[in-house]
Amino acid sequence: MFDLNFLLSGDYRDWLVSGLLLSLQLMGITLLLALPLACGVAMLRLAPSRLLNGLGAAYVELIRNVPLLAHFLFWYFGAPELLPDSWKERLYAGNIEAASAIAALTLYTAAYMAEDIRSGIRAIPAQQFEAGRALGFSFLATMRLCIVPQALRLAAPPLLSQTLNLWQNTSIATVIGVAELMYQTQRVEAASFRSVEAFVFASAAYLAVSLLIAGLAALLQRKVS
Repeated sequence: MFDLNFLLSGDYRDWLVSGLLLSLQLMGITLLLALPLACGVAMLRLAPSRLLNGLGAAYVELIRNVPLLAHFLFWYFGAPELLPDSWKERLYAGNIEAASAIAALTLYTAAYMAEDIRSGIRAIPAQQFEAGRALGFSFLATMRLCIVPQALRLAAPPLLSQTLNLWQNTSIATVIGVAELMYQTQRVEAASFRSVEAFVFASAAYLAVSLLIAGLAALLQRKVS
């Protein structure tokens, strides 16, 4: 029988709440890192240099065409082996699971956000870019001061949709042992055999945050329109 009090008692509640908080932290840190990276990649995609344009395109295609699970496993198992022994020991002494998850999520999310920002930049009239260059600004200065701020406003709804995907993607971090919400849910289920209550809590938490992000996206969409 379903017992709501089970979710509100003792260690099980603490495990689930700590998992939820860590999932939110993963999403927040990834957003802070992915958004500026995505802006940089979007500007590479639109740069007048073929080399820079190719680098931006290569990044997007390389990241987006590899499953997110493979990114997690590479950054957890593969990438540390490429580092010097002293760096590797320091990394394993810390929270390598969370660091690997943030690296994978940041690179993966930035690749998708870069395309949304690039679409926003291309929606800005070309005359504004030309006016910035006519005033003596460089390509980067024109982008940074004039074009990108407007593009971010236009791209806000799809960027929030990518944030929703990011929130759901944090659950994959459980495969490398990050103690986020899904990991703690499985831990509670294994310790108590109360799978219904544990997974109802996890589902409700994912749904609540997802609906909040979707609501923000809809609100921004109406304002932009």
